[in-house]
Amino acid sequence: MNLLLLKQLSILSAFAGVILGLITIIPYVSFISFMILILCLSAFVLAYLKQNELIGIISVREGCIFGAVIGFVSFISFSIVYAPISMLLGWLIPSYTQGFLRFFLGSFGSIVVMVLLMILMAGISALFNGFTGLVTAYVYELITGIKKENNQNSSVDFEIK
Repeated sequence: MNLLLLKQLSILSAFAGVILGLITIIPYVSFISFMILILCLSAFVLAYLKQNELIGIISVREGCIFGAVIGFVSFISFSIVYAPISMLLGWLIPSYTQGFLRFFLGSFGSIVVMVLLMILMAGISALFNGFTGLVTAYVYELITGIKKENNQNSSVDFEIK
């Protein structure tokens, strides 16, 4: 596994999670952006990397692993941005319907429960995004007709300019 590529994926997915955390604050767009985050963000990130030629041929297994990393990191960064802003808006604007997170700051135990729920949801996001990354890598294999050899030692080939 290429560690440099995993670092790039982590940084790119953290950035996407922060952007989606800010977009999810908007009430009418929140459901769509949250579903993109949970279900198919890895397809967008892998397609972006493929279009800019930052990754070469990836196998289905690597697509699954990359998708899981993208899903987990993006949801953790989403939670770090979305939870405080939602709590603040829930306190300031009583009619803000997404401010349900304001109920979690009653005691230390509720904060622990909120953190555990965020980790659980990050795992679920990793699961769904892993499947989406697998499907994305498989579709790229079908489109290009090039299959990665199983006995290659290098996991991903890319060019540094």
